[in-house]
Amino acid sequence: MAAKPEYRDRPDVEVALLDALVDRGDEGMTVLELRAAVDADIDAVEEALSALKEDSLITVESEERVRVYPHDRVVPDPEDQMEDGSGTLVDAVRDRLGL
Repeated sequence: MAAKPEYRDRPDVEVALLDALVDRGDEGMTVLELRAAVDADIDAVEEALSALKEDSLITVESEERVRVYPHDRVVPDPEDQMEDGSGTLVDAVRDRLGL
C-alpha cells in the first residue's frame, strides 16, 4: 500500500519512507529497517525522517527500541482504494513509476 496521493509530491526519499511505513502500518519500523527498505544513504534517510517528523507525518516512539510510525492521515483507507478502482497491479506500477 502506498501513502495517500496528496503526500506523493514530496522528495523521492520521503515518499519511499512513507510508503514503507504505510506498508508496515501498526508495526512501525526501526531506522535500520527503513534504511534497508529505501534505496538511499543513511544521511538522506535521516534528513528525510527529520523533514517528515517536522511536518507531523510520522510519529517516533522510543520504548525498548526507537520505532517510526506513519501518521494516520498519511495512511489511505483501504475501502476508498477499492471503490475508486485504483487497486489494480497496473495502477500500482504506474504510481510507483510516477506515470
